[in-house]
This record gives sequence, C-alpha cells and structure tokens, in this order.
Amino acid sequence: MLQMPMPDRAVLARRAEIVAALRRIVPGEGVIDTELERRVYESDGLTAYRTLPMVVVLPENTEQIVHILRYCSANGVKVVPRGAGTSLSGGALPLADGVLLGLGKFMRILEIDVPNRCVVVQPGVTNLGITHAVQDQGFYYAPDPSSQIACTIGGNVAENSGGVHCLKYGLTTNNVIGIEMVTMDGEIVRLGGKHLDSAGYDLLGVMVGSEGLLGIVTEVTVRILPKPPGARALLLGFPTIEGAGNAVAAIIGAGIIPGGMEMMDRLAVEAAEAFAHAGYPMDAEALLIVELDGCEAEVDHLVQAVEAIAAEHGATTCRTSRNEEERLLFWAGRKSAFPAVGRLSPDYYCMDGTIPRKRLGEVLARMKQMEGRYGLRVANVFHAGDGNLHPLILYDANNPGELERAEEFGNDILRLCVEVGGVLTGEHGVGVEKRDLMGTMFNEADLDQQQRLKCAFDPDSLLNPGKVFPQLCKCAELGRVHVHAGQVRFPDLPRF
Repeated sequence: MLQMPMPDRAVLARRAEIVAALRRIVPGEGVIDTELERRVYESDGLTAYRTLPMVVVLPENTEQIVHILRYCSANGVKVVPRGAGTSLSGGALPLADGVLLGLGKFMRILEIDVPNRCVVVQPGVTNLGITHAVQDQGFYYAPDPSSQIACTIGGNVAENSGGVHCLKYGLTTNNVIGIEMVTMDGEIVRLGGKHLDSAGYDLLGVMVGSEGLLGIVTEVTVRILPKPPGARALLLGFPTIEGAGNAVAAIIGAGIIPGGMEMMDRLAVEAAEAFAHAGYPMDAEALLIVELDGCEAEVDHLVQAVEAIAAEHGATTCRTSRNEEERLLFWAGRKSAFPAVGRLSPDYYCMDGTIPRKRLGEVLARMKQMEGRYGLRVANVFHAGDGNLHPLILYDANNPGELERAEEFGNDILRLCVEVGGVLTGEHGVGVEKRDLMGTMFNEADLDQQQRLKCAFDPDSLLNPGKVFPQLCKCAELGRVHVHAGQVRFPDLPRF
C-alpha cells in the first residue's frame, strides 16, 4: 500500500504554532484542524482539483479577521478566502501550507434601505437571500447566477458573477456600490457606499472580480431594483444552432434588450426537460429562452417583435408564458441544466468563456468538430445575449485519460474564444483552471502591470497565491507599490 510521507518535526511544530495562535483569536469551534473535518474544504466547485488545507478558521466578526490577517502577515502564513465554495475555477482551492479563511458565519443582513434602494449585507448572505429579504416591498437583487440559492454575495464580488438577467441589468460590478474589506496587513478599508459614485481611483471596480487576491470582503452594499410590472418568457425552438445564434444577434440588432436571453443545445434541452419538466420542445436542435419585461403595453409590443424575428430565422416552436408560474417554470429548466446534465454522464467539466455575439454560430460549429477529435460530448448552456458560453464537457473520471482529455478540450475552447475576439472568462474567474492560459490573452507587460496592483495590496503574495497569474513576480522586481487608507501609490512607471 502506498503511504504518504510524514511531515517532518519542524513542519508539524509550525502547524501546531499556527493552530494555537488562531485558537487564541477565534475561540471555541472556530478552528478546524482534524484531517476528517478539513476534508470538507479540500475543493470548491471545480472538484477535479483537491488539496487538504493546513487548517481552517471560521471567524465570526471583522475584528477577528483583522487579527488573523495581522498574525499571518507578520509570520509569512498564506491565506485563502472562501465563501460557499461554489466557484467553478478553483478560486477557493486551499493550500497545504496555508490557512483557509471561511466566511460562512457572516450571514447577517445589516440594513435594508429602500429610500436609497440598497441593502447592506455580510459576505456570507446568499445571492437569493437578498431578493427574499426585499421582495415583499416590491424589490429584488438583479444578478442571479444559477447557483444563487447557495452562492454567497462575497463570492459573487470575488468572481464578478452574472446570471441570466445580466444582459439588461448588469453583472455584480454594476450592482455593488460599496464594500468594507480587510487588507492582508489587517487594515480595514471602506470603498464606495450608498452614494452613486466616488472620487479618486476606482478601487471598488478593482475589488469586484479580484478573485480574493487583494483583500477579504467583510461587508457589501448592493443596489436593489423595483420588480418590473410585467414579465413574460418565450420558448423559441430552432432546427439549427446557427439559426438560433443568428436570431440572438438580430434581436439585439433590432434594439431590443431582453431581461434575459439564454440558449441551450439539444443535449442540454433533453437533460433539463427530463429533470424539470418545463415543457421544452424536444425536436429542436437549439432552444432560446427570451424574457421581456416592463409595462404590459411594452411587453406586448416586444413579444410580437421577437416572435417575428424568430420566425424570420426559422424558428419551429414559439411559446409565450401565460402566467407567472409558467414563466418561472421555463427558467427552472435552464437554472437546473447544470445538475440535470449529471444524468448524462458521471462527470462533466463546466467551462466559461465569452465571445462576440455574431460569432456564436461559428464557435459552436467548431466546438462540434472538436468533439470528434477528443471523443467527448459537449452540452451547451450559455448566456446568449452577452456571448458568455458555458460548455459542459462530459467525461468519466473512472476511465484513464478522460479527465486529461476533457481539460485539454476545455483549453482549446478557451483558446478559440480568444481567437475570435473574446475573453477567457465571463463570470467564473481565472482561478487555477485558466491560470496557465493567461498568456494567450495577455502579453508579459500586461501581466506585469496587473501584478503591480496585486503588490499594492499584498506585497508578500500571501493572499490566495497560485491563482490567476501563471508566474508570480516578486514585487521588488516590478517596482514597489502600496496601499494606505484606501489610497494606492505607484512607483514611477515607464512612459510609452
């Protein structure tokens, strides 16, 4: 039997010292150090990669986070922040020699401010929990990832999450107006607030989507929107994927911005229908779900316009939701598509890349050609309106070599996204999954400039190291920068 080598005495002693220090900061059950309990945290939603964290700490308040980070900074201890662990890019993958800092106890809604149309929450509040808290007053929180029942707002901030309604109402960055964060050296910084905009550097924009590399978010102020007076969803079935893709471009080109516009191919439709029984057309090669919202007169007009565009592009099915229950049922199939695909294969690899809308048909056709090359099937589910693809590569990890083929297949899909003018990620983040592909999109100078910003907040690279950057440069080599009291100071940079 193969046995793992035992850590030497020095390593064990250092770990014991770190655990003891954390227990002094977070008493009771807030420190998890047994192997069995740490197994719960060994991966995030990208379960192909697993690492047992050295220790897990679950603080209950901001003061404890301040002391944890001050201790880790002073003693050179790495820290990986974690929300609900739903990240699909390995963003919350722990380190064997690092502290995993979980924010699961930060679950309070601190303030509901309807006159200012905002809500102040702790990072452990779920995405859907915000809407539940304000829906009785006629409001909701717009970004709605498929995992919204479980994913937390802190994780949404880290990855700049989107969802089916991001086409019209924006991503997390468009709906977060303020945060409180703790830097790696234990300084509390507030960025933004209830006001519309802030002076100076857009550090709030920097933090949203920073994937836990710059600080620990301890409080978030989000914008809430009034619920539209009317909303209807259309199911549009097409005989070809190209036809559906062209219809997407035509709808946007006509000046219509739906509340949501999603596409699924035949394989995804079959899985979702068997799971949710949403009434999807089973003879369609591609399905569009288009939601139109606004006042009733506006919705009536837009429904007719979209139906006409769909007919021009060969739609064979056109159904409009007759009531709110049916509208939600149409979306239930789409939102359950990821788990539903589990019926088709023991494992699947969920990708995330964004392309120009007009290239949808071309990219999907080339992905179909790749299926034959790699011998693996793909179920496509994606945000058609903004070109954010989510190919699900089906494989069986029990078959030798299939995981590796799935990974390389995914890499080729992402390279294709960049080739046609797109980007590596739309909302899942880079994490460890896309880290080694960053060079396909950025040159060395680009990556160096990005790392200067990392150095401003974390000069010793202790916060979530090993993520995003394929090769981490030392801050001294890049030119030192630092942050103090919310102000970033850069060294003299070369002029171009």
